[in-house]
Amino acid sequence: MWRTGCARAARIDGRQPLALKQVEGLSRPLPLAFTVVGYVIAFSLMSLSLKTIPIGIAYAVWSGVGIVAISIIGLIAFGQRLDTAALAGIALIVSGVAVIQLFSKSQA
Repeated sequence: MWRTGCARAARIDGRQPLALKQVEGLSRPLPLAFTVVGYVIAFSLMSLSLKTIPIGIAYAVWSGVGIVAISIIGLIAFGQRLDTAALAGIALIVSGVAVIQLFSKSQA
């Protein structure tokens, strides 16, 4: 259950910078509303996952999934390319999240 809530929160959080970029200095209300609602949902799901896992692990998963998601969105939506060092760093983040998901037995 915690994995699902935390992963969903991270996926939602990973999409929010795309909406935030569309806000254009708070001048566009619809993307702003989408951003605020998205963050409220993400934080709500994250808070539910904290009932069963330590905050450090939850934040590691949240951050890792969010970084990968926004990197992919940045590439597809805005043509933002990452250099070798950035890709290596993201690969390490993905590896760390995989280790946590597969092997961690931590409980809150």
